Amino acid sequence: MAKLQSSGILEIGRARLEYRMIGPPPKEAPTLVLLHEGLGCVGLWNSFPDRLAAATGAGVFVYSREGYGASSPAALPRPLTYMHDEALQVLPRVLDAIGFRRGLLVGHSDGASIAAIYAGSVQDHRIRGLSLIAPHFFVEGVTAASIEAAREAYEGGGLRGRLARWHKDVDLAFRGWNDAWLHPGFRAWDISEALAYIRVPIQIIQGSEDPYGSRRQIEVAEAECYCPVEVSLLPAVGHAPHREASDETVATMVAFADRLLKTHGEGVLSRAA
Repeated sequence: MAKLQSSGILEIGRARLEYRMIGPPPKEAPTLVLLHEGLGCVGLWNSFPDRLAAATGAGVFVYSREGYGASSPAALPRPLTYMHDEALQVLPRVLDAIGFRRGLLVGHSDGASIAAIYAGSVQDHRIRGLSLIAPHFFVEGVTAASIEAAREAYEGGGLRGRLARWHKDVDLAFRGWNDAWLHPGFRAWDISEALAYIRVPIQIIQGSEDPYGSRRQIEVAEAECYCPVEVSLLPAVGHAPHREASDETVATMVAFADRLLKTHGEGVLSRAA
């Protein structure tokens, strides 16, 4: 188990993963583990982890997956199973390495899918719930179209420049995500079966104007899950509610975390209104 500083590098096998730890360490309080989107990293969460830590009193651990941010590079092309690989091979080792004892998985986009795969495949009693921001459970036409548009913006627009400040190897980060999602074989990607095996409450936060996924993602979760599913559909919000409607997203997530952790005997964590 690593001794966690406020930031640093976590060694998981040959991978070196950058991380931040905000608030109390896992041995002292529940921990919210944040899993970033397909083009995300530690830095791209901005102040969101700090706000969650301040509002809940829980620790918040955020890391960049291999190939993102300042973490070590990943091999390209990424396999089409890359989210399953992250969920089943990397995430368990990260949780053990930080001394995770109890808390929530909080994922955005790809990170939400990774959280769902993990919870639906591993009966980890340390996980008390999932908070999923704009999750993907299967590939929609609108998703593929938006990812194709992102490729055009990266190759001919300003997207590459905006991402370059956050990723040590911006081309690796972008291609690893974009090439996998646009591979013809990826159209069959579907993790909805895993939803039936999740045994903890799920919160889904999605923008009504999300260009990467429709209301159908929520409907599939509601149909497939045997666990409670709480939905917050935010009007006039796109794919990043934690950035576009930060106050509402924080408040909704804090209420969910407080309720679940209290139910599991952790006490009311919220320190801020």
